[in-house]
Amino acid sequence: MLLRPELPPDIPAIRAVHEAAFPSPAEAGLVDALRAAGHLTISLVALRAAQVIGHVAFSPLSLPGGLGLAPVAVLPAWQRQGIGHQLITAGLAACRAQGTGFVVVLGEPSYYRRFGFTPAARWGLTDAYGGGEAFQALELIPGAIPRSAGLVQYAPAFATLSTND
Repeated sequence: MLLRPELPPDIPAIRAVHEAAFPSPAEAGLVDALRAAGHLTISLVALRAAQVIGHVAFSPLSLPGGLGLAPVAVLPAWQRQGIGHQLITAGLAACRAQGTGFVVVLGEPSYYRRFGFTPAARWGLTDAYGGGEAFQALELIPGAIPRSAGLVQYAPAFATLSTND
């Protein structure tokens, strides 16, 4: 399997991955909107035999120095084979390489804990979605997360995300 940054010819396949992996096209539309706004800070694909089978995106936050991890998707036929894990690991390495101070994610705590994420409330951070323990943060540079900064907002495209699409 090859992991690399997305290229323009990958765009239709990335959309297809998200449409296949989620119950609605909302996440696919979110990735398109992030790309159109220039907010896909890191966008990686997983390929097998030159076919895009997975994708992960990182985009800016309202707090300087941080990125949001979302969405991540793998074609259903390739799920539960560690591809999502490899995409996230490679994405976090790319974040470190570009000097990103921290990453937040809204997701299953037991899954994201393996990457080092812990509840963002530990730093006094909250999210607009009422994520509670599912809203998590990973400090890549010690001291990079502003303490008690309150509400963390994702890129504006997330405000239009609707799971009813």
